[in-house]
Amino acid sequence: MSYVDRIARLRIVLDDTEPTIWRTVEVPLTISLNGLHEVIQAAMPFENYHLFDFRIGDRRFAIPDPEFDGRETRSAKVAKLGAVLENGIKQFAYTYDFGDNWQHTITVEEVFDADPATEYPRFLEGERRAPPEDVGGTFGFDEFLEILSKPRHRERKSLLEWCGGSFEPAVVDTEAIQAQMSKLARRRTIGKAGFAKSRLPPH
Repeated sequence: MSYVDRIARLRIVLDDTEPTIWRTVEVPLTISLNGLHEVIQAAMPFENYHLFDFRIGDRRFAIPDPEFDGRETRSAKVAKLGAVLENGIKQFAYTYDFGDNWQHTITVEEVFDADPATEYPRFLEGERRAPPEDVGGTFGFDEFLEILSKPRHRERKSLLEWCGGSFEPAVVDTEAIQAQMSKLARRRTIGKAGFAKSRLPPH
């Protein structure tokens, strides 16, 4: 089965958040799991400086560390999304930052032919802002939001400075997400063009 120009629509839910933080994206089945990690980072967005893994069926995919990972860990740089979904898997797990332990549930909503006029990956929609990096996991995030909700709390000003000056939990920064997604899509387009050129017979 060929995965060229086939697209998966994925719903990404950040577990244990209330109200739920979620995103919907479309990605090519030819994308590597490392590439999907980059898409998730752009869609939330996170800042992509912690480790991650995917758990798909009974398999774990990550960027292997020879000191800590045994043979059961497969390379996320090599594995393609379409290949790991071959057996009809419709849902799998993604964890980012093993300290804060941001666990996500990813659901395959649909697989369809690519629109030739559309660049992939692309962000479709979502709700609520993702937690700031290093906030301390779900409990730390809850405490963070609780403090921000109290204008006279003594820690509110320092927390706002720490997270960049402002934090609107209900707002998805669509413009920033689209900009990051466009960078990933352009990189893919350039890569595809380079690969196609390399396949041409020599003059």
